[in-house]
Amino acid sequence: MARVPLRRLGDGVLAAAGAALASWLLDRAGVPTAALFGGLLAGLVRGLVGRTRLPVPRPAIATAQAVVGVSIGALVDLDTLAALGEDWLPVLLVTVATLLLTVVAGLLLRLQPGITPVTGAFAMVAGGASGITAMARDLGADDRMVAVLQYLRVLLIVVLVPVVATAVYGADPGSGDAAPAADGASGGADLLFTAGCALGGYGLARLVRLPVPALLGPMLVAAVVDLGGLSGGAAVPGLLETAAFVLIGLQVGLNSDRDSLRTIGRALPPALAIILGLIVACAGLGEVLAAATGAGRLDAYLATTPGGLYAVLATATGAGADATFVLAVQVLRLFVMLLSAPLLARYLVGRPG
Repeated sequence: MARVPLRRLGDGVLAAAGAALASWLLDRAGVPTAALFGGLLAGLVRGLVGRTRLPVPRPAIATAQAVVGVSIGALVDLDTLAALGEDWLPVLLVTVATLLLTVVAGLLLRLQPGITPVTGAFAMVAGGASGITAMARDLGADDRMVAVLQYLRVLLIVVLVPVVATAVYGADPGSGDAAPAADGASGGADLLFTAGCALGGYGLARLVRLPVPALLGPMLVAAVVDLGGLSGGAAVPGLLETAAFVLIGLQVGLNSDRDSLRTIGRALPPALAIILGLIVACAGLGEVLAAATGAGRLDAYLATTPGGLYAVLATATGAGADATFVLAVQVLRLFVMLLSAPLLARYLVGRPG
């Protein structure tokens, strides 16, 4: 009887080691969110060649979701939100328009066989790829399809944003200054901030019956703590954040099989066309935002790019754009998307695929 748990433990350790190695290699190659991709690839290999299913323990996934939630919540601060100033209304309207575009794109994608409305919508949500992937399974979406298409969009944006910013908007990649390094808190304070927001947020979310409590609760508590100036510059430790992404990627990959891969393969060509259309439509919303707020066209384009937050900020900083405004709009949209996801799922999950 003792041999089965030991074998499964060894299997899990081997999968985790493979995920760590794949994450490191992808990080060296400059792949965005390499930890999640590494976990996804390792889990996919194990899911396809293994004779038995190897589930990731639910407490481990809940912990990973909480860490991701705190990491997202920590992006909010008063200086960032103050950058919106009197322009908050047009920014909010453009954000809602982006959400509607997401729903339309998802409805187009679900015309593919095997894709439900909620999976199509979640696969096309513009922004918050890591958070959407982490909550997709809990809200009734196919997290395998969601992960692949979310990060296909991120990869396209990482490649296209610097090119479009230079060729279309006349950005000069060398005209900006490097962003100064932030004064972070000590390692102990980072751990205390992460643990406190994760545990407190999860408990409060369960108390008020918030959907996906392990992610949304810690996210909201971390945002409140940051806005109240109580974090002292603390953030999620990098190693802990990496481990959380690896676990989420592993969960998605381990649930994959040949049938799911065939479904994803059939969906890739139309999904690529829809994603490119979504990117172009969001650029159009950037023109609307520039006209409504007086922001520069480059600033508005970067602010409305559907994802790829860190690549967008790097381009904004290097090109001398208003990185604070870009971050404010991107973070506001990220929160709107993640908080709207449970409502969107509730509406779509009962619809036929």
